[in-house]
Amino acid sequence: MTTSPKAVRFDDCSMWVELDDGRVLGVPLAWFPRLLAATAEQREVVELSRAGLHWPDLDEDISVAGLLAGHGDLTHSPRLAA
Repeated sequence: MTTSPKAVRFDDCSMWVELDDGRVLGVPLAWFPRLLAATAEQREVVELSRAGLHWPDLDEDISVAGLLAGHGDLTHSPRLAA
């Protein structure tokens, strides 16, 4: 069974995703630099699907599975210390 997002909202520091099974996930905006840098208006333009969330204007896609696994933005490799 796949858990799907029902709604998303933001406060100053976090994104809150309500799931169809009743859970609410809160994750730091710092995990997603594009959302952190976006305006409130840009964050409101989100498409919900069975698998996750998509912000077409920000080129941001976040899967529910990734959120449940504790993953942030995986599009950039972490920098290694010298």
